[in-house]
Order: sequence, then structure tokens, then C-alpha cells
Amino acid sequence: MKLAFSTLGVPGLPVSEVLALATAHGYHGVELRAHPEEPVHPGLGPADRAGVAAAFEAAGIEVLGLAGYPRVAAPGADEPVLAELQHLLELAHDIGAPYVRVFPGGGDQPPADADATAARRLARAAGQASALGVRILLETHDSHRTGADAARVLGAVDDRQVGALWDVMHTWLGGEQPSESYAALAPYLGYVQVKDIASAEDTTPLPLGAGVLPLTECVDVLCRHGWDGWLCWEYEKRWYEAAAPLPDLLGAGREHLGRLLSEAA
Repeated sequence: MKLAFSTLGVPGLPVSEVLALATAHGYHGVELRAHPEEPVHPGLGPADRAGVAAAFEAAGIEVLGLAGYPRVAAPGADEPVLAELQHLLELAHDIGAPYVRVFPGGGDQPPADADATAARRLARAAGQASALGVRILLETHDSHRTGADAARVLGAVDDRQVGALWDVMHTWLGGEQPSESYAALAPYLGYVQVKDIASAEDTTPLPLGAGVLPLTECVDVLCRHGWDGWLCWEYEKRWYEAAAPLPDLLGAGREHLGRLLSEAA
């Protein structure tokens, strides 16, 4: 498997410094948080987009994906959500990212209504995603935090251009075992976000292996089924100012994931 980390752990850090961290610590790729407060976002012009793509290519590091914020199950009109998603897809194409992340965001709607809204929007966006060579991934998150929740939507879309991003914290918080999450998501799986936390009540990010999330079991089930995709460490420093700085943890995190993969093999 290939290993990446998310720029959510190093908010606002210039691309050149992100790439230096990835190179120094042996990561194969980087997931870019695509938000206006970050260096890479849909408002970038053509020259800046080309510069980002060139910088990654020169460093030999892959852009794993863009972590965007369209909420595809949110109440309201389709068009603003689809326009946001279109801009994200175009940015991904321009910088060479194979994936874009979207959230469910269904809120307190009845699940059937949220499912139908998300499936309709994702199906409408699938053709453009295909034309741009980018895959849309619905993250296990908020209103659809389990693999079973996400699979209901993805099964209704039934388009290979729309898949799943497995966030291991949210499926665990939703009460699923890793084997259950994998079984639900396997037909759709794009990549996997790993992290660690102290407890269900305290989700402050911790170094990998220092918390309660079932990372060993997740890696085991992936290896057992021959899955050979990406593991991306999403360290949510942006939301937890008191958390330890990610750059100080990247080396040990890389070693921990390497051990898990070696033991599973």
C-alpha cells in the first residue's frame, strides 16, 4: 500500500514545505485540503494550478486527492452543490489529483430523503467526473458515518466514477467493526483515512497507535482481501489547536503504518 498524509494536519503550510515533509519522511503522496484558507483551493488561477502540479511532479510525490467540502445530501437546491463540486473536479484535473472528497451533510433529514438527494447529485456529477478523469469519493462522515450508510447511496448511484472514502474513525464511532465496514465499502473503495483518538468522547488527534481506533484490524482486513490502495493519515490539527504539531510526528507515524503492514503481510 502507498502512504499519504493530509494537509489538514499542517494548516496553511506552503506546498513547497508540505512536499519537503513528505519527502523527508518517506510518504508517497499528500491529500490536499481544498479550502480558501489553504494554498490550494478552487479559486486558484491557471498558472498557480500548473505550478502546483509541477511542484509535485518535481518532488516525485503524488497528489492523492482533494479534500473538498460539497455536502451532497444537504437540503436545498441541487445546483449550488453541483457547481461547488464542478469547481473541485476541475481543480483536481488541473493539478493531477485522481480523487475528490465530498461529505454527506444530510443533517436531520429522514435517511431515505438524504440518500435520495445524495444519489441524485452524485449521479448527475458522475459524467463530468469521468470526462475530467477524476473520481468522486463520498466520505463516511456525519449523517452517513458507517460503511453501510455510504453503501446505500453508492449502490443507488451505481457508477464506477463515484466511490467511497473510508474514514476509520467515523465507522468506528458508528459502531461498525472494520470487517463490516470493509464488506460494505469494498465495491466502491477509493482510499482509506487513518487516524487515532483517545476515546469516543475525546477525538483530539493522537499519534498513530497511541489511541483506541482499530488500526491494526483495519490494515489486517485490507491486506487479507488483497487491497493495495492508499492509507492517508488525516491528523485534524486544524480543529484542535492543542494537538501536537504533525511535522514532529510524521516519521513515527510512517514507521507505525509500516509495522502494521509488515505484520499483516
